[in-house]
Amino acid sequence: MTNEQSEGIITQNNMLNNAVGRRGQNRGQDNFKRNEPAKDNLKVIFLGGVGEVGKNMTALEYGDDIIIIDSGMGFPDNDMLGIDCVVQDISYLVERKSKVRGIFITHGHEDHIGSLPYILPQLNVPIYGSRLTMGLAERKLREHPIKYTAKSVEAGSVIAAGKFKVEFIQVTHSIPGSMMLAVFTPVGTVIHSGDFKIDLTPVGQERMDLARLAELGKKGVLLLLCESTNVERDGFSMSEREIGKTFETLFMKHKDKRIFITAFASNVHRMQQAIDLATKTGRKIFVLGRSMIDTLDIATKIGEMKYDKKLICEIENIDKYKDSEVLVILTGSQGQETSALYRLSVDNFPKAKLGSGDTIIISASAVPGNEKAINDVINNLVMMGCDVVYNEIADVHVSGHAYRDELKLIHALTKPKFFMPVHGEHKHLKVHKEMAIELGMQERNIIVPTIGACVEVNQNLLKFAGQVRAGERLVDGFGLGDTESVVLRDRKVLSEEGICVVFMSIASRTGEIENGPEIISRGFIYQEEAGELISEAKEALRSQLEKMELKGLDVAEVKAAVRKVASGYFFKKTKRRPMIITIVNYV
Repeated sequence: MTNEQSEGIITQNNMLNNAVGRRGQNRGQDNFKRNEPAKDNLKVIFLGGVGEVGKNMTALEYGDDIIIIDSGMGFPDNDMLGIDCVVQDISYLVERKSKVRGIFITHGHEDHIGSLPYILPQLNVPIYGSRLTMGLAERKLREHPIKYTAKSVEAGSVIAAGKFKVEFIQVTHSIPGSMMLAVFTPVGTVIHSGDFKIDLTPVGQERMDLARLAELGKKGVLLLLCESTNVERDGFSMSEREIGKTFETLFMKHKDKRIFITAFASNVHRMQQAIDLATKTGRKIFVLGRSMIDTLDIATKIGEMKYDKKLICEIENIDKYKDSEVLVILTGSQGQETSALYRLSVDNFPKAKLGSGDTIIISASAVPGNEKAINDVINNLVMMGCDVVYNEIADVHVSGHAYRDELKLIHALTKPKFFMPVHGEHKHLKVHKEMAIELGMQERNIIVPTIGACVEVNQNLLKFAGQVRAGERLVDGFGLGDTESVVLRDRKVLSEEGICVVFMSIASRTGEIENGPEIISRGFIYQEEAGELISEAKEALRSQLEKMELKGLDVAEVKAAVRKVASGYFFKKTKRRPMIITIVNYV
């Protein structure tokens, strides 16, 4: 097996033989015979990322070929106790895995690459994306004992995948290496926007290739799938470069203090701006948090970040420098309990301590559901005497998603015949549909998809074609479950109602109770109330069981009887139903 066929990342110099070309060479759509009629409709199948933010995955199917766009994870709801993340139910793809030609990744955020470790073992197909995207994907996949083939591409590359040809188009977003995809199919061109914003003054990356989108629009775009996250926000999003100006002001204002900056670990440009300012102002750089360290390492190796490595110091040496010489870049922008910033905020980080006068810059927005955790961290930091700066106070974060006028521009450039909004909650998709109608698109040419929807399209048709099996799979460690799993229900009961363990011994010859029943409870009732209630419960249990004919019953039947009596008694007394575990021994 050659290195190109083995696990890991393959650079542009080792591209697949079936790559059609680079920018300025053969275009994907030019390889289809214009006079040859399509035999089938194109199917667009939504397995995630519509009606929700996260878990992005869309499949395109034509004849005997399927390609997948993105493979992202979602965050668990509050009632998914102990669940690490949520991934797609890909039963539809597994049943047709011989047709799947590859997974095409738009960029390296978790909601676009996070489910790869759970999808690839079921499909075993190559994945394609930019160098940074593949670097971040490889970091995730190293944690799992699976084989994979990752192919890195550059903007302008065109990959052949069965009857599809996929072109990667440069866009600007909050992570380098972000791409739109133009998919050339026998029925026409499909554009999938991925995540993007139109940043005319980006940090450390090329501008978005609007000219190529205009070129595709002029030739004819059959279908546009466009992200909808910020469709409710009027105007244009602020440039990432503006954050650098705010950082510079804060560095000058707090020039005699230690400065701590937390951001999404994937926000390479944010880190670069902070490091550039540290270099300019004579500060040493300390990086805390595994994901931050890994991203810095990957981005440096592929040339996305440039800095003097001598400025990077070990956290153990932080006290050797004056406050004015310290910049710490760390994880924790979402208030995660395992993150560096959270541990510092509760004085549980042995290698460093926060103190009065330290400046903390939280350069990120809250992922929905994390607001309380972030607020708790901010309050802890303030109580420690830190000067905390966050987005409500200063412009220390900008969105990586296009605002309304930027979305309008994409519609105007591509001029799609059909349109389906993606990447957003139901309200976002509806508003995006209304915006498209305002721009002159006919309502019959727009479909707002839902999870599991299968939509068929050709030059004269856009219609629902039924539902496929789709939904959520729950990741707990390395295991996969579903939303109806007994484990999840048990965790919910344990968290809300507590647990009682009932154990007893029965004479196998006579069926009489030899010992017990004894009861131990946890998380059920307050300790001062437990003694009397448990004593009464034991008496009630024994009284009820002595009325039963236990001789000849098997253990399962006795356990069921004990659970029924105990559950009924506890509910009568407390209006709660703890989990009842019974241990019965025949002696």
